[in-house]
Amino acid sequence: MATMNISLPDALKQFVESQVGEHYGNSSEFIRDLIRREQARTQLRALVVEGISSGDGSELDHDYFDGLRDRIRSASSTNA
Repeated sequence: MATMNISLPDALKQFVESQVGEHYGNSSEFIRDLIRREQARTQLRALVVEGISSGDGSELDHDYFDGLRDRIRSASSTNA
């Protein structure tokens, strides 16, 4: 595993330390979690942009939701 040193202003350092004390074993775990969340957010954003760019979608009307409910019921009865 590679090592990276970062410099933080006192206020950010105190925030990291408070998060470590409440939720994480050490500051490295906290930073790794932040980076993983940012990766996930970036991937989600790319998927949203891809979806928006893909053209018009389905009209979300009463018939659409009825069909969706039917598909869910059908899948539930098949898996039961």
